[in-house]
Amino acid sequence: MRILVLGGTWFLGKEIVIGARRRGWEVTTFNRGRSGPDASEVEAVRGDRTDPADLARLAAAGPWDAVVDTSSSELPPRDVLLAAQALAGQVARWVHISTVSVYADWPHRTLTETSALLDCPPDADGTFGYTGADGSPTKYGFQKAGGERAVSEVLGEQAVFVRPGVILGPGEYVGRLPWWLLRAARGGPILAPSPADRRIQPVDVRDVAAFALDQAESAAPGSAFNVAHPEGLTFAEFIDTCLTVTGGAGRPVWVSPEDLTAHEVEQWTELPLWRTHAGVWAVDSSRAVAAGLRCRPLRETISDTWAWLQADGRPVAHPRWDEHGIAPEKESKIITSLPGAID
Repeated sequence: MRILVLGGTWFLGKEIVIGARRRGWEVTTFNRGRSGPDASEVEAVRGDRTDPADLARLAAAGPWDAVVDTSSSELPPRDVLLAAQALAGQVARWVHISTVSVYADWPHRTLTETSALLDCPPDADGTFGYTGADGSPTKYGFQKAGGERAVSEVLGEQAVFVRPGVILGPGEYVGRLPWWLLRAARGGPILAPSPADRRIQPVDVRDVAAFALDQAESAAPGSAFNVAHPEGLTFAEFIDTCLTVTGGAGRPVWVSPEDLTAHEVEQWTELPLWRTHAGVWAVDSSRAVAAGLRCRPLRETISDTWAWLQADGRPVAHPRWDEHGIAPEKESKIITSLPGAID
């Protein structure tokens, strides 16, 4: 099996390369060489996927049995279209890493692969779309929907769309799980969003990578798959596990969504993974499970991420890291000023 990984040097792309090499596959990576070193024993092609000349040079290194595209998250649809057109004749299958944000109803309602997508042209530039007043839909979602459409129009049934929700695990660059782990390690009263029994369903990066590789190897017609943990764990279990693995002498102080909102706590960022919308953790991943998705217990993801951090884990620099986590002063002020907090 010979595959091309667009990206391949950090987080999900890196895990896909590692997994492919473990399977004995021949791997080519294509990136600018700015986010980290390429894995050993890969054919590394340097270039910019928005440059037609670089794409033509890459295509000359083909053909491949499959391409896994992990590097389109910050690109407008027209650049995704450019790459798909340049490589179409050199790949038998295209596995496109997308997102549940492409759905028009995310995060308000339960999602299946038949849910309606946001409408975005396949040749749209980076200005297309908007973010709603309540944070949904998102401009990012419109752009990713347009990227899917670009790949679909060029590759047809050769295209597979992998739509994760939240991906966590060693190497995470966004900073969601690392923030909770570092906060737990610091100890003391921890601001926690009630209800404590609300289930969340992030998925481990290694499990997403394995599923993407399975789809690259599959002979089944192209399809779309929601990739979220089918079981998940409660927010209370999540915080308790963070405290356990870090040895933090902390305790959660459960505060209602109404009180958090009254104190202008930003959902999704100041308290990572917290969002009040009914559908944010209601992603149906049964189609992916039927196609072979296997998710390790999230306690293992949490423990392994802490081990990575303790081993001087350093994600690639990314501006989203600084967006996550509430300031200690603000957290303390909220906890001490709310007599109604559930301790």
